[in-house]
Amino acid sequence: MKAEELKLRTRMFALRAIKLVDALPKTIAGRTIGSQFVRCATSVGANFHAACRSRTKAEYIAKNGLVLEETDESLFWLQLIVDANLLPQPRIDALLQEAKELTAIFTASDKTARRRASTLHSER
Repeated sequence: MKAEELKLRTRMFALRAIKLVDALPKTIAGRTIGSQFVRCATSVGANFHAACRSRTKAEYIAKNGLVLEETDESLFWLQLIVDANLLPQPRIDALLQEAKELTAIFTASDKTARRRASTLHSER
């Protein structure tokens, strides 16, 4: 997947997260979990944009690590929304699937970047 496509996908993930949070109940749990979720879900795209602007491989690896952390945390909060019955499962399913896919994409990217960096380092 090209970087521009992934930038769009992460931005759409953030927008969908914002809409989902607006649908959460206005309870203490809804506001607290919603706040946590929207922070990490919107950070995915912002941190991916930053990773794309990295000047070194080490900087890319560090920033991509942040992206991976945020996607994984987004997945956690989505699962908690389901577990706490804050929204019906069907309302969450598509965004939950997207979080899983983004986590898999950034996990693979992290492994590839680290492998390439270690290969370059061992060749010196």
